Amino acid sequence: MRVLAVDDQQLVLLPLQKRLVELGYKVKIETDATKGLKLYESFQPDLVIVDINMPGISGLDFVKHIRITKNSQTPIMVLSGNTQDETITEGFELGINDYMKKPLSLNEISARVKRLIGAPEIQSSVTKSDVMIQERCVGVVIPCYNEEERLFTDEFINYIDKNSGYHLCFVNDGSKDKTLELLKDLQKGREDFITVYDCEKNGGKAEAVRLGMLHMSKKLDLDYIGFLDADLSTDLADFDDLVKTIETSDFKIVSGSRISRMGADITKESARKIISLTINFIIRKILKMDFKDTQCGAKIFSKDSIEIAFGEKFVTQWIFDVEIFKRMSIHFGLKKAKSMLCEQPLKRWIHADGSKLSMKDSIKIVGQLAQIAWVYRSKKSDTKTAKIEVA
Repeated sequence: MRVLAVDDQQLVLLPLQKRLVELGYKVKIETDATKGLKLYESFQPDLVIVDINMPGISGLDFVKHIRITKNSQTPIMVLSGNTQDETITEGFELGINDYMKKPLSLNEISARVKRLIGAPEIQSSVTKSDVMIQERCVGVVIPCYNEEERLFTDEFINYIDKNSGYHLCFVNDGSKDKTLELLKDLQKGREDFITVYDCEKNGGKAEAVRLGMLHMSKKLDLDYIGFLDADLSTDLADFDDLVKTIETSDFKIVSGSRISRMGADITKESARKIISLTINFIIRKILKMDFKDTQCGAKIFSKDSIEIAFGEKFVTQWIFDVEIFKRMSIHFGLKKAKSMLCEQPLKRWIHADGSKLSMKDSIKIVGQLAQIAWVYRSKKSDTKTAKIEVA
């Protein structure tokens, strides 16, 4: 029994294809709706699963082609994050057989497929799946420098196996140990979900994150892109909470915050905490924003903010987060930038052993903040001058 699935996001299609094949169906997938129409002609599927919001040819256009142009009664299921009543109503009026709203489990999709077209004659014995098909697709950049002893590979694998819609990009920042070898082993067999971006020379965390973010921004099927520390001091479940916030709001950036609060597991070394408070006070003065914690290594960005935040090299290696917020402020203006930024407390953050930022390095940060204040003051002046000349 043949199933054709068409969705512009490959991260949605791949786990769906895998599951239906395991159940005994013959499945073909396509991310280009135009090519999907041609595949419909040649493959002659028993069932079509289609998304609604696709570039070029929409899902409803796809349905019209089958029902009106081809006058075919091939069963059609819509799998979409579009929950607008008029869209759903139009779909059923055109003759779709089912409408599934993301997110939903692969188990439910499989049950709906069986209800519509039956089970394959030769069925495979497979266990229930705990994978969820998400409404959005997310890229996560993870900078790595000599992480051979600290990289929790099993946690990353388990997360992407259970959560569709995630693509991890590990950036090897010129590591001198076996980090690159470890990352390539991690990627084997998961190339559609894991990218390894190798920097031959160590350029520092700021540049590693910047290059990774720009690389991931080229992937058309990603809705949001963020970065996360390799030691998972912020865990992936907490990162997903940041994603949920940005996808249900108009924020351009949602930044994790290690603010101690009721019910949160936040631990820091006391000496580091004192220095952090001092540094954060200076940062608030530079940004003119009431940020409690700019330096948390977990942030998620809307795709249209990536070039603004990461287009140019950063002035500093460690406190590039401050530069990101400063760039947003210069580009959009302070008032508008404040409305685009969200600071969200984490449920868990633990200082990981082996941190490469020493106490001595923390003192140097104060000097780097002075450098940021000077450089971006000049940039702001240049921006004002350019606007006056244009006017």
